[in-house]
Amino acid sequence: MTLKLNPMRAALAAGNMQIGTWINLARNPAILTLLKSAGLDYARIDMEHSSPSIETVADMAVLGRALDFPVVVRPPEGNREWITRLLDVGVWGLHVPQVDTPEIAYDVVQAARYAPLGMRGMAGMGPGTDFDASVTATERLAHLNQQVHVTVMFESAEAFRHLDEIVAIDGIDAVTLGPTDLAQELGVFGTPRQNEVLDEHRHRLIAAAAQHGKHAAMLVDTVEEAKRWIEAGVRLIAYSSDVAVLRSSYATVAARLKASPGKP
Repeated sequence: MTLKLNPMRAALAAGNMQIGTWINLARNPAILTLLKSAGLDYARIDMEHSSPSIETVADMAVLGRALDFPVVVRPPEGNREWITRLLDVGVWGLHVPQVDTPEIAYDVVQAARYAPLGMRGMAGMGPGTDFDASVTATERLAHLNQQVHVTVMFESAEAFRHLDEIVAIDGIDAVTLGPTDLAQELGVFGTPRQNEVLDEHRHRLIAAAAQHGKHAAMLVDTVEEAKRWIEAGVRLIAYSSDVAVLRSSYATVAARLKASPGKP
């Protein structure tokens, strides 16, 4: 059997941390080789707020599978069309935005899982099946159901009103929040209360995930933040992004060199 296993699912099941980053800018699939060589565990590609094409994502997904380096994608919308296309090109994980109600969460699962867990659209051999023909169709679908990893994003007050209902849905593997969208809706974006209010919601999310046997995922910008949430039980960390890391690194170097010409 040559159908591949999703390393993220296996690692999380074993209780191991998974540290990744957002890809917003890079389009060359070789970025995955670089990130893996740096010690990261996965990459999360943003199609909601950046501009990679489906062809670019497909190329990255295939390389990710070859490297055993999971590619997770945030689609522009968590609908059947996007979920089907992304899974069929070989993406292992979905990071679904704007999941505000149990009905939306249910529809995400239906699109991401084959029967009996859902009604994912049927496709023939392709990157998402590793072009494998060594198993029966029933065995293949059961295997693929076990490998897909679905994270849903809580980005509104409405979502948190349905917190337990959404987290409890079978087929949802992990939950997270969209900090800036949530802060904007709650009226605290850019205010002194923003961090306090968001942390309250993060703790609610972590507690609900633990209660229902799911994982909480967290976006962080510093190592200190990451350590704090890991101590709180988070095992799925997204550290910064390619854009932020590149800009911060170059800005630091440029500022140091320009501050003392001739004295690096």
